[in-house]
Amino acid sequence: MKSIKVTNLGEIRNELNKYKRGKKFDIHQFNQVARLAWLGKIVMHPLDREDPECKSFMLYCDFPEDFQNHFLDVDQDLVGQMHIVDGEQAEALTRILRLGMEERAALYQSLRQRDFYFDQFYRSGDKRSGKPAEEEPAGSE
Repeated sequence: MKSIKVTNLGEIRNELNKYKRGKKFDIHQFNQVARLAWLGKIVMHPLDREDPECKSFMLYCDFPEDFQNHFLDVDQDLVGQMHIVDGEQAEALTRILRLGMEERAALYQSLRQRDFYFDQFYRSGDKRSGKPAEEEPAGSE
């Protein structure tokens, strides 16, 4: 942990201003955090709601599930920790979080309405006649 000398008021103000501005992720880190945001694996909170000049956010990146982690290569120093992110990147992550939630909700809604029975047992050409599809050996098509 970094220690700050209490006797130097200017140094304390500089450190506070650094936190108020937040830190920008580099491109590689931002893409990883954005993927986690799309999956809904981040939590964000304004750093200081009382200060109108403070645009940065506290961000926590949760660990992806095992299946998700198999496909995503997330740096271990990003997940399971709090980060202070600058306002511009925080706004972008908020949009990505919302987009991911909307796309996942649409996927689940589509899944809820999908009729697997007719997809599996009737072909589009046979739907008109009402005949069930002929069985085909596995792997054909």
